[in-house]
Amino acid sequence: MKQNSHIATAITVYGASSENIAETYKDAAFRTGELIALSGHPLVCGGGRQGLMRAAIDGALSAGGTAIGVLPDFMVANGWQHPGLTEMIETPSMHERKQTMASMSMAAIACPGGCGTFEELLEIITWRQLNLYRGQVVILNIDGYYDPLIAMFDRAIAQGFMHEGHRRLFHVAGSAEEAVRMALEPVDPSTFPQKIH
Repeated sequence: MKQNSHIATAITVYGASSENIAETYKDAAFRTGELIALSGHPLVCGGGRQGLMRAAIDGALSAGGTAIGVLPDFMVANGWQHPGLTEMIETPSMHERKQTMASMSMAAIACPGGCGTFEELLEIITWRQLNLYRGQVVILNIDGYYDPLIAMFDRAIAQGFMHEGHRRLFHVAGSAEEAVRMALEPVDPSTFPQKIH
């Protein structure tokens, strides 16, 4: 993963672009964006105008914070970006989008979401395992949404597909307050095992 030359100070938020979800998820994303702004850090996300991306951006802006959206050019052409973004970064591809978001951030928080959010979360966890990403990774497990995924990690460890030490690759938070607090914690400088023995 290519790193930006500047010091990464933003907190990345992943989350659903769907509006057809319970308000409790939107409220949690809004509060996450708000708390990131109040912590003095910029919010960086996929920059969408709907769903939890919209809610997180609205939360950050409501608290006077900075909201940076990173969108591939085809999404911009379709007008999918949030109109209130402080800054919009346009990329040529989805891969470049994710790399840009990661390189700008000191931590990543995954709100509930679908395939795209799962993919972003698992990729940043993989980069963390490979020591390509050195920030905190936090799963915001509102109403137990991520319980099946967390159980899958436990199963992978139990059956030898992951190392016991890989439990430290991510934190699990039950609220926006806990998620942002975990995101701001100092990062353990130790590296993770790459082979299963």
